[in-house]
Amino acid sequence: MDLRQLEYFVAVAETASFTRAAERVHITQSGVSAQIKALEHELGAQLFDRSARTARLTDAGEAALRHARATLDAAADMRDSIDDVFGLVRGRLTVGMVIGCEVAPLFDAFAAFHSEHPDIELELVEANSDQLVAGVRSGDLDLALAGLAGEPPEHLASHVIASERLVALVPADNELAGQARLSVTALLAYPIVCLPVGTGIRNVLDQARAALGVDLSVALAATSPDTVAGLARRGLGVAVLSESMAAGYPDLTAIPIDGIDIPALLALVWQNRSSPALAAFLRHCKAAF
Repeated sequence: MDLRQLEYFVAVAETASFTRAAERVHITQSGVSAQIKALEHELGAQLFDRSARTARLTDAGEAALRHARATLDAAADMRDSIDDVFGLVRGRLTVGMVIGCEVAPLFDAFAAFHSEHPDIELELVEANSDQLVAGVRSGDLDLALAGLAGEPPEHLASHVIASERLVALVPADNELAGQARLSVTALLAYPIVCLPVGTGIRNVLDQARAALGVDLSVALAATSPDTVAGLARRGLGVAVLSESMAAGYPDLTAIPIDGIDIPALLALVWQNRSSPALAAFLRHCKAAF
């Protein structure tokens, strides 16, 4: 067996699909299937049950998965250790960021890193924060800039960029515009325009609602803060965003929300493992932010 076969095996196991695994590893589905069959032949056991719509691991596949992941991690650590010895930074770096947000310091870090290490292949992936954290955990992403609710995720390294409260945004002629502050229960009496499920801000709002045991009426959800503000501007609901996001819409009235003790965090998250490329990129990120 070789590392390529193990990589394809893990990809199929994690996506439960030969098609999606092929997309992840950038080869044809038939190529993935052929390599898995070769691995099964060498191991003398079927790794996947192919009778269903999804590729499900057999008992043998479940037993093999942990060792395959450990082998791939060990190979990556070995490459990183050799790079450390020779002072090399090479390969590929995949970075995730919150969808719909333009985060200039992250782009500055990209530019500085590329200038210093032009041979590193950079990839930027946009997704909701929950998906970004999952991508870092699985190893699909080397690092992500994600919105979080309250605390950085367990078992991952992190660097908090910002910790903010949520505010409500309404047009100047809205009946709430004269309020100095707004309670969560008062807010929930109105239709809300917010970011979608899986984002840090929405998670903060959902956790506050759950703690109070009340319903949340989200009239509209949008992936971009600009869209959220634009919908509120047209009277379609009360926008809920973070303080720094709200500062970008001076034509709307921002009202602090009382009763939400969980901060909305913006943080860099990554696996705490040796990687010269990641270490170099983190230096630029911390300088940029």
